[in-house]
Amino acid sequence: MKYDTILVLDFGGQYCHLIGRRIREHGVYSELAPHDVKPEEIKLLSEKLNVKGLIFSGGPASVYETNPPRPDPNILGLHLPVLGLCYGHQLIAQTIGGRIEPAKQREYGIAYVTVDKPVGLLKGLGDREKVWMSHSDTVFSVPAEYEVLAHTENCPVAAFRHKEKPIYGLQWHPEVVHTEKGTQMLRNFIFEVCTCEPNWKIEDIVEKAVKEIKIQVGSGKAITALSGGIDSSVATALAAEAIDNRLTAVFVDHGFMRENEPEFVKNVFSKFKINLITADARERFLTKLKGVVDPEKKRKIIGEEFIRVFEENAERTGAEYLIQGTIYPDRIESGFGRFSDKIKTHHNVAGLPTRIMFKKIVEPLRDLYKDEVRKVAKILELPKEIVFRQPFPGPGLAVRIMGELTKEKVEIAKKADKIVREEIEKGGLEKNLWQYFAVLTDTKATGVKGDARAYDYVVAVRIVESREAMTASFAKIPYTVLEKISTRITNEIPEVTRVVYDITHKPPATIEWE
Repeated sequence: MKYDTILVLDFGGQYCHLIGRRIREHGVYSELAPHDVKPEEIKLLSEKLNVKGLIFSGGPASVYETNPPRPDPNILGLHLPVLGLCYGHQLIAQTIGGRIEPAKQREYGIAYVTVDKPVGLLKGLGDREKVWMSHSDTVFSVPAEYEVLAHTENCPVAAFRHKEKPIYGLQWHPEVVHTEKGTQMLRNFIFEVCTCEPNWKIEDIVEKAVKEIKIQVGSGKAITALSGGIDSSVATALAAEAIDNRLTAVFVDHGFMRENEPEFVKNVFSKFKINLITADARERFLTKLKGVVDPEKKRKIIGEEFIRVFEENAERTGAEYLIQGTIYPDRIESGFGRFSDKIKTHHNVAGLPTRIMFKKIVEPLRDLYKDEVRKVAKILELPKEIVFRQPFPGPGLAVRIMGELTKEKVEIAKKADKIVREEIEKGGLEKNLWQYFAVLTDTKATGVKGDARAYDYVVAVRIVESREAMTASFAKIPYTVLEKISTRITNEIPEVTRVVYDITHKPPATIEWE
């Protein structure tokens, strides 16, 4: 069966793959394509997929830059429905002869649009809608054969469409949760404009991933990078199903794990039918990171050292392939696309060294978001303690400790992290939260302990709500719970005098501090 498909053209936007993911949520298949994909390539793709529409993603470029990313000029000649978002909206406007100029007032974050014509893409919307904007250039006018559907105080053409052809542009991002009726807008495009049938389901991801691993590894052996988190656990389970006893799972204890984490991983995965190796590399990692302060250097050193440990174990087992649980937000923040901005290096993406002995690194989850990975975990019937684990960075506490890493600071971070987790879970709040953890800052502050002056560390508590980690909001935790966390940290950890609560959304911040 050929899936009805919406093709998303990637112009380097952070939310590019999120668009595809939102489409899949409606039971319609979606794939990413290069921004300059040729019309003949789309026609070729249509032999295995029923391509019903195109979406031009957002991106960090300006249409007025030298050599900005542009689509093939013949792409609109395919007579497929087209939707441009943010930068894609501006590109279409420029292509058709509209007027685009730098905005007099830039719009970042929440904005309110006035809907002038609730038709087509905006069918069913009210007169005023809450949306998510992120742009510096603005469309000021479109040709006569187009009509304006919505505007804001600073953006005269916030949405437009061709009067006869299915061509639309939206300056805002309907794919992010902050656009209140974004789901309805995308539904209108998928089903009303593109007339798609919902003939795809998430179970198909499992079949595709297992098949992909079989093809890439062939008759060879592989090791999987197992951290005990949801991503690496699902990657391991998929690999086990694909290549069976030719798989060895390697858990690297780099010393920056949560309290009792190594014991947890051994206990859970000793029950699986896989070869499990635990590599104690605590001293090795700490030595390599001695004196390192810059977070990007930390991630790169950790990434390289991970690979070296995996290579050593691969030599012992005869493995030629490395399987890891990289997911899409990891790749987005590492700036993997030609026109993507790098936000921070992830140890298992851009943090990898250039010289690697493996024939190939296999990433079966590379196109998925965290909650999609959880759905796959349930399909694979993984234990609940794995399925519902909160995300934990591969470098572990190393990127939750500001400044140089020392044994003392690692111990403080472990204790503070444990207290935060215990109090959140005692309060039964964990089910509605994405992540909750402590950060040991490199700042010290004056305090009073036992009538004496103290001058010690400041710990920051970070608790966020999110659906897919591309955007996040700080959680409005009850003051009684925050008070308990603060009291316990300052009482139980003598080296801490002050606790602060991080009330920054993503964006502008990231979820992790480093």
